[in-house]
Amino acid sequence: MMRNMDDDDDDDDGPPLPGGARNHMTPAGHARLVAELHQLMKVERPKVVEIVSWAAGNGDRSENGDYLYGKKRLREIDRRARFLMKRLHIAEVVDPAATPDRGRVLFGATVTYVNEAEVERSVTILGVDEADFTRAEVSLHSPIARALMQSRVGDTVRMITPRGPELVEILAIEYPRANARP
Repeated sequence: MMRNMDDDDDDDDGPPLPGGARNHMTPAGHARLVAELHQLMKVERPKVVEIVSWAAGNGDRSENGDYLYGKKRLREIDRRARFLMKRLHIAEVVDPAATPDRGRVLFGATVTYVNEAEVERSVTILGVDEADFTRAEVSLHSPIARALMQSRVGDTVRMITPRGPELVEILAIEYPRANARP
């Protein structure tokens, strides 16, 4: 079966978006993706093209490591660039600092909650392309974020965890300040 490149979602380059979901991201997350795309297309790709051109002029391409690696790297760069362009094209940039209702958990909030075992945690709810669980950032579409969304301080919500359902109480909701720099 022949694949149409326009239909290629390049899902292996990043987490997939749920069907019909908007691609929310913060201004800082958007800027990081734009910077990555610029780095790939204006810095890395031209260097690799130069190496491949030089290597192609050296004769037999079948055993030319510079040529083979360079062609592979070009495919990787092009695939990642297509992915970034698609994600940036459908991005909906939302500035959490401009959130008018700071009393509810919405996109961009940092939420502190405590579970039934009295373990306190904080997570920041970000877009799927910018969330990093190692930095206590969760995707807007994650089970944690879905459970916390729309809640207020003092609310108890049911969260689905790997250990099963768990009740958590919202202790604090914070948003970045309007003049904060990313």
